[in-house]
Amino acid sequence: MSKLRAAITAIQGYVPDYILTNKELETMVDTTDEWIMTRTGIRERRILKGENMGTSEMAVHAVRGVLEKTNTLPEEVDLLICATVTGDMVYPATANIISDKVGIKNAWSFDLNAACSGFLYALVTASKFIETGEYKKVIVVGADKMSSVMDYTDRQTCVLFGDGCGAVMLEPCTDGNGIMDSIMQVDGSGRVFLHQKAGGSARPASHETVDNKEHSVYQEGQAVFKFAVTKMADTAAEIMERNHLKSEDISWLVPHQANLRIIDATGRRMGLPPEKVMINIQKYGNTTNGTIPLCLWEWESQLKKGDNIVLAAFGGGFTWGAVLVKWAYDPK
Repeated sequence: MSKLRAAITAIQGYVPDYILTNKELETMVDTTDEWIMTRTGIRERRILKGENMGTSEMAVHAVRGVLEKTNTLPEEVDLLICATVTGDMVYPATANIISDKVGIKNAWSFDLNAACSGFLYALVTASKFIETGEYKKVIVVGADKMSSVMDYTDRQTCVLFGDGCGAVMLEPCTDGNGIMDSIMQVDGSGRVFLHQKAGGSARPASHETVDNKEHSVYQEGQAVFKFAVTKMADTAAEIMERNHLKSEDISWLVPHQANLRIIDATGRRMGLPPEKVMINIQKYGNTTNGTIPLCLWEWESQLKKGDNIVLAAFGGGFTWGAVLVKWAYDPK
């Protein structure tokens, strides 16, 4: 019998209906479709509209999807982890809110914040609970309503982000498939280049912070790009090397969808042709924790049991990492 591993047994995504195009952004801020496409590869992004609609509204759709696909009752779930930077509230955890909305009663749940790397951090964390043999069904959610922390007068950042969500079910696997290896890293000195200035305990909300738009994403784009393009590519290549895999052994790269140039650089570093790289940034933009599960969801029908898949991400903090997954099921 092979080692007990955590396998992804279902994937479900969700994006809001409203499409914010580059053409519409041209009417909101000093930018053009050509400028956005040339620098980012983004043509449109989805926005969650509606009063009191938080991140959990999207997550509920995704979680119900994985429950249905795996014929799992809500009360059979052992643990739910939600990776997000845009929780419904400061507390309780958005994971708790999701659990309540879908009827998960016999589990515990918590949020995990590692910026755009959060889904990978949560996936690796969740896998350890499966590998101990204690838990049988763990749901990992990656979800963000980035429109809630956007300054739509800042053309450097508002063109980049959208809203979206994905969720996976993890279950025990002993047939040689599942989550095989991971590399997770952090460099806290990078926090100065990408963060939200106010809203935390160091700088609580005030009339001044609201007036100064300090509750929106702050990013020094060039500094973030230079770091991301190196670290994400190097880590993806490293996980191949330490598992003795060559480019022809990799079926898919699933990169965080932050910037098309970063994605291309990572694929080249791994020696992969473009057709092995999942890209949907043109449709959804950067949905932060939602990008990787949304890719898996869109490509699910093309994934085959035994496929070697590398997930790679980079986020504010700075955080970054890569996960090697051997896909556990054939298209249904």
